[in-house]
Amino acid sequence: MLDIIFVHPNSSKSVYQDLSKTYSATEPPIWAGMLANHCRIKGFSVDLIDCEVNEFSAETAAIMLACESPRLVCIVVYGQQPSASTQNMECAIALSKEIKRIWPESKIVFVGGHIAALPMETMEKHKEIDFVCLNEGVYTLSELLAVKDLENDEELKKIRGLGWRAWEVKESIETHEHIDIPVDELIILNDPMPIVSKENLQKDLPGVAWDLIPLSLYRTALWHSYPNNCHREDFASIYTSLGCPFSCSFCMINIINRQDNEYSDGSNIFRFWDPEFTIQHLEFLSALGVKNLKIADEMFVLNKNHFLKLCNLIIDRGLKFNIWCYARVDTIKDEYLDILKKAGVNYLGIGIESAASKIRRDVTKGKFEEVDIRAIVKKVRDHGINVAANYIFGLPEETQETMKETLDLALELNTEMANFYCAMAYPGSPLYKIAKENNWELPETYSGYSQHSYDCKPLPSKYLTAAEILEFRDKAWLTYHTNTEFLSLIEKKFGKQAKNEILKSTKIQLKRKLLERTHDKT
Repeated sequence: MLDIIFVHPNSSKSVYQDLSKTYSATEPPIWAGMLANHCRIKGFSVDLIDCEVNEFSAETAAIMLACESPRLVCIVVYGQQPSASTQNMECAIALSKEIKRIWPESKIVFVGGHIAALPMETMEKHKEIDFVCLNEGVYTLSELLAVKDLENDEELKKIRGLGWRAWEVKESIETHEHIDIPVDELIILNDPMPIVSKENLQKDLPGVAWDLIPLSLYRTALWHSYPNNCHREDFASIYTSLGCPFSCSFCMINIINRQDNEYSDGSNIFRFWDPEFTIQHLEFLSALGVKNLKIADEMFVLNKNHFLKLCNLIIDRGLKFNIWCYARVDTIKDEYLDILKKAGVNYLGIGIESAASKIRRDVTKGKFEEVDIRAIVKKVRDHGINVAANYIFGLPEETQETMKETLDLALELNTEMANFYCAMAYPGSPLYKIAKENNWELPETYSGYSQHSYDCKPLPSKYLTAAEILEFRDKAWLTYHTNTEFLSLIEKKFGKQAKNEILKSTKIQLKRKLLERTHDKT
C-alpha cells in the first residue's frame, strides 16, 4: 500500500474558460512535486497524479485513487502561483467529493494557500476533508504519515500545523451519548508548525520529484515560446526561493509562511536554496531537453547574492534556457541586466500595477511610488529583455480616471506582454481582511476569484462597482491587444505568425456573469 498520493486537480476550464484550449500555459505542479519529494526522503512511499495535464475528470481520478488505496490522499491547491489557490478550490472540492463517493473510507488532506488562510472555514464548509495543513504543510504531512492510525485522536493532537476532526467526539455524538463539547469543536486546529528554514531547505525540500511528473506533456503559454509562438513548446518551472519580504495589500503569499505565529522571528519570510544546489537541478532539466523555463519565485530579482550567483552559474555551465521570471520596478538595477540576459532571461514580469503613484503607495507600502517606471522599462528592453507588464484595476482608491491613466501608460510603454487584472481580495491578503471588516461583497464561488472565469467578481473600489471595474478590465485588454502599435511591435520582433496568433486570441470572448446581470438591468 502506498503511503500517500499527491493530486493536482484539473481547474483549467473553470479558471480560464475557452482560453484553456490554446492560450494558457500548462505548468508542472511543482509544489506537489516538492511535497512528494519531502515525504519520500522521510521514508514514505509516494505517487503523484496531475489531473490537469492528463485531462482526468474527477470521477476518473477518484477511481484511480480507489484502486491504489493509499493511506492518505493529499490534494495540493496552489495553481500556477500561490495566489491562484482559492480559484482552484472549486475543482479540488469537486474532486474530494467524488473520492468520498467512490471510496468512502479514504482519508483526504488539503494543503495550499487558501487552506492556510481559512483552515477552520474550509473544514466547516467541506465535510469530505479529513485534514488540513495550516501553512506550507511540509513537516505536518510527514508527521501525519508517521501516525499508524489516522483516527487516533491522541496521536493527531500531537501534530503541529494540523487541522483535523476528532473521532472520539464524533463517535459519542453518533451513539447519542451525553457530551458537553459543542459540535463546532469537533474540528481542532493544533498549534502552528514552523516553516522550513533557509538552513534546512536543501535537506527537507530537496527539489521536485520530477520522476513522478510527465514533464513532456507540459506546454508554455504561446508568448513564452516567441519567436515560435505558434507552437506551445516543452516547459518546466522551478523555485529558487520561497516567500517575499514585501507586504503588498493584494497579495497573500506570506500567509503560507505563517509569520504570525510563535515560531516567527521574521527571518524566514524570504528563503532561498544555495545556487550551487539549484544549478544541479537546472542541469538535470537541461539534460532532459527542457529549453523553456519559468522561475516561479515571487521575486527572483531581489537578493543579488542569490540570483546573480545563480545566473553566473548558468552562464558558466553553458546552459541554454529561455527564461521568464519576476521582478519589481524598484529591484531592477543597470548592473543586473547584462547578466540576466546572458543567463537566458528573455522575459521579466514586472509589477507596475497602476499609473497613479497614490494607488501604488497605498498598496505597496510606499516602496516605489516615485520610481521612474518609463526609464526602468526602457533599460530592460535596451538590454534585449522583453517586458511582461502587470497592471491592476480596482484598487481601493481607483476611479475611472485613474484606470484610464493606467491603460494610457500601458499603451505608451507598449511592452511585449501585458497582463490586466482586477483587484481581488484573496483570502490571506490584507485586502481580504479589509473587505471583511467593511462588509464588501466577495465572490460567491471559489472560481469567482479567477481573473478569467465566468463567475469572476472583483472588489469594488471606493468609487466604482465591481461590474464597472471588470468591464473596464476586459475592454482594456482588448484595446491593448488590438492596438496597431502593439501588433506592429510583435510582428517586427517575432514575425507575422505571432501577430496573427494574438489577433486570434482577441476573438475569444470571455463570458461574465456579473456583466450579464448589469446589462440585463439596463
